[in-house]
Amino acid sequence: MRVDRGLAVRQTHGDVQLLRSNGANSAIVGNRLSAVGDGLRTGRRSSAVLEVDTDVGFLDVSERTEFRIRALSMAADGGRITHLSVLRGQVRTRLRRFTNQGSEFEIETPAGISGVRGTEFGVSVQEDGKTGIATLTGAVETTAAGESVAVPAEFQNLMLPGEPPTQPVPLRDDPGLEFERRVFVEDNTRFVTLIGQVDPVNTVFVDGDPQTVDRLGEFRFTRLATARLRVEVVVITPLGRQEIHEIYLL
Repeated sequence: MRVDRGLAVRQTHGDVQLLRSNGANSAIVGNRLSAVGDGLRTGRRSSAVLEVDTDVGFLDVSERTEFRIRALSMAADGGRITHLSVLRGQVRTRLRRFTNQGSEFEIETPAGISGVRGTEFGVSVQEDGKTGIATLTGAVETTAAGESVAVPAEFQNLMLPGEPPTQPVPLRDDPGLEFERRVFVEDNTRFVTLIGQVDPVNTVFVDGDPQTVDRLGEFRFTRLATARLRVEVVVITPLGRQEIHEIYLL
C-alpha cells in the first residue's frame, strides 16, 4: 500500500543501501521511502540522515543498521502515523512535538516497541534482539511481554526478547570500554580472549563483527594468539555516540 507520505534521504556517508520490495540499490540524497516495506541499510563506517515527512523531524542512522517501514498512514484527525521496524543497529530520532492526537511514531525491534509523541531518543539493537533505549528529551513508552515502562528525559532502559522492559536508570550515553585479556592453551594451540565491559544498552563490534553483550554489559571475543595481535573495538550508544578502541591483545 502506497501513501502520500514518507521519509526522504537528506545525507549519506559510505555504503548506504535503499531497500525496496524488489531489491536494493545505492541510496542518494533525494530518495524517498514511501511504501510499507521500504527501508535502509548502512554498512561499516557508514551513516545516513532522513527527514520524516517535511516537518516532523529527522532520523540519524548509524553504521551497520537496517530498518524497514512497518506502517505509514494518516489518522482521521490529520495526524501522521509512522511505525518503523529496526532489525539491527542504532537509530536516533529528533522529532518535534506532535500537534494532532492521532499522530504516532513507533520503533519496533525484536525485543519490543518504543512509542513517542515528539521527542529526541535513540535505540540500539544487537544481533540477538536486545534493545537499548535512551531518551534525551520528551518521553518514550517501551512495551514488551505485555508490560509498558516509561523512559523519561535523561533516562535509559533495556528490552530483552521475551521479557518486560527494565526499569529506567539515569542516562549515561557512555561509549567507554573496560577490558582484560586471558591467554589459554587448547590442543597445543595458544588463544587469547578479550573480556570487555560496556554499558549494557550499547552495541559493540570487534573488527567489524557484532558482539553479543549480556544484560550486565559483558562480551567475550577469542582469537588465535599471534605476535602483536591488535583488534578494533567500536562501541556505539543508543544516541549514536561512538568510540573506537584500539587494543593490543598480545
